[in-house]
Amino acid sequence: MKKILKFLSYIKPYRKQAIISMVLLVCVVFMDLAIPRLVQRIIDDGVYQKNMAIVTNTTLIMLGISMLSTIFSIANNTLSVQVGEAFARDLREAIFVKIQKLSYSNLDELKTGDLIVRLTSDINVLQQTYRMSMRIGLRGPLLIIGSIILMFSTNASLTLKIVPLLVLTLALIVLFIAKLGPIFRMVQEKLGNLNNVLQENIAGVRVVKAFVRRKFEEKHFEDVNEDYTSIHIRVMRYISFVFPLLMFLINMGVLAIVWIGGRQVISGTLSIGGIVAFSNYLMTTMGPLLIMAMLANIVASGMASADRIDEVISLVPDIKEGQGAKKLPKTIKGKVQFDKVSFFYNGNCEEKVLDEISLTANPGENIAILGATGSGKTTLINLIPRFYDTSEGRVLIDGQDVKDLEQDSLLAHIGITPQETILFSGSIRENICYGKPDASKEEMIIAAKTAQVHDFIMSLPEGYETSVSARGVNLSGGQKQRIAIARAILLKPEILILDDSTSSVDVETETKIQDALEELIKGSTTFVVAQRISTVLKADKIIVIDRGKLAAEGTHQELIRSSPIYKEIYDSQLGDGNQLANNGKNKQINTGA
Repeated sequence: MKKILKFLSYIKPYRKQAIISMVLLVCVVFMDLAIPRLVQRIIDDGVYQKNMAIVTNTTLIMLGISMLSTIFSIANNTLSVQVGEAFARDLREAIFVKIQKLSYSNLDELKTGDLIVRLTSDINVLQQTYRMSMRIGLRGPLLIIGSIILMFSTNASLTLKIVPLLVLTLALIVLFIAKLGPIFRMVQEKLGNLNNVLQENIAGVRVVKAFVRRKFEEKHFEDVNEDYTSIHIRVMRYISFVFPLLMFLINMGVLAIVWIGGRQVISGTLSIGGIVAFSNYLMTTMGPLLIMAMLANIVASGMASADRIDEVISLVPDIKEGQGAKKLPKTIKGKVQFDKVSFFYNGNCEEKVLDEISLTANPGENIAILGATGSGKTTLINLIPRFYDTSEGRVLIDGQDVKDLEQDSLLAHIGITPQETILFSGSIRENICYGKPDASKEEMIIAAKTAQVHDFIMSLPEGYETSVSARGVNLSGGQKQRIAIARAILLKPEILILDDSTSSVDVETETKIQDALEELIKGSTTFVVAQRISTVLKADKIIVIDRGKLAAEGTHQELIRSSPIYKEIYDSQLGDGNQLANNGKNKQINTGA
């Protein structure tokens, strides 16, 4: 419940509408409580006394109250819906912004499908909890309290006989909430698992087909779906038990009033109108209790969703800017230094991904990084833009520790093509200009030509305005990679990071890209993580990473003589029998980076 109350801060901007809504609701409650008393007046003072004037006047008053109550109820519902929708919108935006601020290490622990559930289903549940609380959560207790007071004023002795029944009903509802809270958290977790499986399979349906794993994935989905269904059945089993029991208690209350109140009417201590009014007040008390049980269902679900949302909202980014963080100047030289850098995940210092790496990339140098799968190549370059923090040692840009810099200022000087090529829904132009939306058409075309993708784009019916589907599924791997390269070099960054960015491009196209890049990004410090040895032959410096350690450093000619690891990679791809004669084109064989 504390977590639910925590998110009330998102309603503060709309507190005026919320307060007006609650005031209207209080007015409606007073009107509802007035109706049984007016019914009593009609029976005792009108019908029983045969006074038609009282019957007529009281009926008109009831009609006026009912019409006014209807108007107030509509206004209350309208305002509560407006507040609820605004609350959900702001909370969704807050979580989305928080996710954008999280560090890579935070995101490594969160599953995409589960995050989507928290952004959609969990927020919808919490929104419904607030909205229903504003409409029912306040109305129910007011009706119960007001009805009990009026029951006492009508007949105190009869009320005291009914109180144990009300206490039993309330205890049942409290038990209901306590039982359902943890179960609803499990429901949302199972829904997150279901979404993860759906997302993975829809995104990877081609792989499933290619490896003939349809039946396996169907069984996997069936199991996850069955888990979700089973926990939902468990919830409905509780609900199907509680509500009939509550109805039984309500009927017992009515029966008790008729039995006890009827005897008092016969003895003359209670009027017929009094027993009718008392019955109405009991229904006005028990009815909201039944509604509160329904609300308990929503509240229990809301508590579970609030916990899950708070887990994201409360996450503290692992990468933080320190007080007095400096801005890099608008232009920098681009010198990058790794000073005894070590890195390990989740504080596990026994399993170092990088182990005391020291190297320097001078301004304008082209640094190539080679190594086997899992050797730490991508981790190394992710330390430059401070996607992760070093566990030991420092990464310096022009002599300044990246931990002492404002991250936005740092990233403004770095162009990146990540290992996994990500394109967004929109046009090709929007994707190329993603990092520089105000880029001119000429700048965009130069970047596209450098990435050897301009001719392909112009062959499309709509050219640069051609739509890109979600995740770029309507493009080949090589086309996506070249668009991603164009996006990075459009920025003309002082530091350019190409993480296996040409793995899906043929050797000839890769050579053209390299030749064009030499001219366009002259003066930029470039880091190239490569799978093909042909990619790194012209590099100013080649870095060989082996099991997280710096195994070798130097030019191609130096390493071919001094590094057994580098020579082994070279021979496996371009050694005897692997080099095409006379044309300089190298056969494409991956190192397995």
